[in-house]
Amino acid sequence: MAEFFSTVDAVRYEGPESDNDYAYRVYDADRVVLGKTMREHLRIAVCYWHSFSWAGNDVFGAGTFDRPWIDGELAPMDAAKVKMEAAFEFLTKLGVPYFCFHDVDIAPAGDTFAESRRNLEVMVAQAEQHMAETGVQLLWGTSNCFSHPRFAAGAATNPDPEVFAYAAAQISAAMEMTHRLGGANYVLWGGREGYETLLNTRMRQEADQLARFLHLVVERKHELGFAGTLLIEPKPQEPTKHQYDYDCATVHGFLDRYDLAEEFRVNIECNHATLAGHSFHHEVAYAVDNGIFGSVDANRGDAQNGWDTDQFPNSVEEVSLAVYEILRGGGFDTGGFNFDTKLRRQSMAREDLFHGHIGGIDTLAQSLLVAAELLERGTLESLRDARYAGWSQGLGAQILAGEHSLKDLEQQVASGQLDPTPVSGEQERLENLVNRALWRAIAAG
Repeated sequence: MAEFFSTVDAVRYEGPESDNDYAYRVYDADRVVLGKTMREHLRIAVCYWHSFSWAGNDVFGAGTFDRPWIDGELAPMDAAKVKMEAAFEFLTKLGVPYFCFHDVDIAPAGDTFAESRRNLEVMVAQAEQHMAETGVQLLWGTSNCFSHPRFAAGAATNPDPEVFAYAAAQISAAMEMTHRLGGANYVLWGGREGYETLLNTRMRQEADQLARFLHLVVERKHELGFAGTLLIEPKPQEPTKHQYDYDCATVHGFLDRYDLAEEFRVNIECNHATLAGHSFHHEVAYAVDNGIFGSVDANRGDAQNGWDTDQFPNSVEEVSLAVYEILRGGGFDTGGFNFDTKLRRQSMAREDLFHGHIGGIDTLAQSLLVAAELLERGTLESLRDARYAGWSQGLGAQILAGEHSLKDLEQQVASGQLDPTPVSGEQERLENLVNRALWRAIAAG
């Protein structure tokens, strides 16, 4: 078996003073934080698509990456097997517990659906062998129902019912293979479930189709006996003008409307949050507070670029507040942090995959330490509790219990019984407290 990353040995924790580019400075997988190891808290995964299936091409130019496992001279199935060898070598050397994949990432499409499914079954058998040998597990699987021209107008929301049926077949097979590999979750990403113009679109029709599709997915999950979590990944606009799964609140409302809220959670991507005009922190907090939090695609965008750039996370300040909300909600259940990340097109060397992931993983680890410190000190929660204390007693509790009408409240105010005075929200103080936690975590190493 060829070695694709011969210049890199196993990546290990060496501490903040290490000068080794291929070592962790913060991520110590066995370090216990709030009663669990960093490995258990973060549940890190590497995505198969950007890391191993992408050659570095974009809409303006050809691929730039040194990827010998993407070899046009090899037969498609031979190339898929070589790519999988490279992937598991990387995963093992990086020392992460999970990976994620689309069906077309690991198996080439055939001339017919039947051939594509046979290819997928062969490659899943290969994955089973690699997983047994390395101990790497599957965080989640999914199906690519957006790249092929048949999905130009969507998959579940397509105006052609035959495309709906084709997508159903593809997802049914991908779910079965995810179940076979012991996946902890199955993700649905509606890459083109939206519209580009309202002139040819019936929104209610498409929403009803999407709901019917999701109910079929739920039925298939139970037929398979799949114990994992079904996840929907919110996505605003790009590549279509409008997406039906714009953000966490939109997805939540859709699930409630169609009686699906008990069956699905969300897989939140940081870069999608910012494209929707939110912070990553906001999307996580919404999902946690509303009981739909599932998993995270860890990446970031570029403030000067409105595109989904999928860069590696590098801001502890940004990520730590999101991790805080995750910890506040009890941490991950079946989810984790998947690095849905792309190298920059000029980062051509194979070793750049290590640099990107090592830096991103250390960012998550440092963010975990900051979030844990905030939670242990009760810095934010005590101030939040004090701010809303009036709603747990007296008038506030009575209002929530339905003991006052609108007219009754008007009479109390008009009689002079109630004359509220403004109270400071202390935003700057809170920001200072968060910054101090950041500084302490950095100083502590």
